[in-house]
Amino acid sequence: MPTLDPIDRAIINGLQGGFPISERPFAEAGEALGLTESALIERLRKLEQAGAMSRFGPLWNSEGLGGAVCLAAMAVPAERFESIAAIVNAHPQVAHNYEREHHLNMWFVISTLEPEGIVSTAAAIEAETGLEVWLMPKEEEYFVEFRVAV
Repeated sequence: MPTLDPIDRAIINGLQGGFPISERPFAEAGEALGLTESALIERLRKLEQAGAMSRFGPLWNSEGLGGAVCLAAMAVPAERFESIAAIVNAHPQVAHNYEREHHLNMWFVISTLEPEGIVSTAAAIEAETGLEVWLMPKEEEYFVEFRVAV
């Protein structure tokens, strides 16, 4: 994890759960953080490039829109972790890819427009990587925010 300065931490904490919906949302969000629109956009770009966040964008309720979402995991050899992560992350259906200290050390979320897309995305990842994808459909939903100490 890259080192985050106080402004980066304020951005990560401040932009969860309530990004403005307006004509200039980055200007509005930047103002709340004491930043210009362009400064906020540049900081977000740098945070993503540095690996402090995997993406910045909306998180749609796939199930509420008629689609599907599923937690998935893989056991990835350490020497192949980065290359496998790039393959997995290349799928637009994949978000929230994290490394864990566990036999199943790569965890990610698959979101698709239709429930069948979960299985086909997992099958494509298995074919591309030669590794098994463990699908773990949710039984109950919890909301947990990611916050960093300021």
